[in-house]
Formats: sequence, C-alpha cells, structure tokens
Amino acid sequence: MAMTFIKTHLYQVYCRKKEKDKSQNPEPYKVIEISPPPKNLGIRCLPSNLQCEESVTIEDRAYTISAVTHRYQLRKGKYEPTKKRLDVLSTGRYILNLYLENLLEQS
Repeated sequence: MAMTFIKTHLYQVYCRKKEKDKSQNPEPYKVIEISPPPKNLGIRCLPSNLQCEESVTIEDRAYTISAVTHRYQLRKGKYEPTKKRLDVLSTGRYILNLYLENLLEQS
C-alpha cells in the first residue's frame, strides 16, 4: 500500500492511498479557515485534485475552498514539495461574500 507524507515541524503526517482510483488518492493539507479571525483546522487528508470554489466537509461542517497553495523547496538541485495548504470559508460565509460583492458592483 502506497503512502504520501508531509513533514511538518516535529512530526510527519501519512495518508493511505487507495490503489484503485489514482485521482482520488488523499494528500495531507494544512487547512485554515480564513474568516476573521483565522482558525487552524489542522492537517487533513483530502483528495489531491482539489480546486478553488470546491466544497469540502471537515468535522461535519461544509466549507468552500478559497485558495490552494503548494510550496516547494530546492534540495540538491531539485524542487521538492514541502507544504500544501487550503484556505477555506464556511459555505454560508462564502455565499454571503458573493452576494455582498455583487451588491457593491451594482452600486
């Protein structure tokens, strides 16, 4: 069974991969809810093909992805992935922000 991991400050997170469907293999992401004040939702194993405006469920709450960030570090002449981060908003807050942006554009 293949595994993917990310090194954080003092620990490593491993996500088990399903052998059948390669597109849905989980990857470890650091998840931050960006509503003021920002809230760290921890490191979660989520599908590797996530994009902005997709919906994810964490601890039985629905969130919409605002940004996906992949960080790389140069090691021995090669760039290696070091961190993956998701910035999320609660789905209600995301819809409210869209509504308010629309009102601002119309005025």
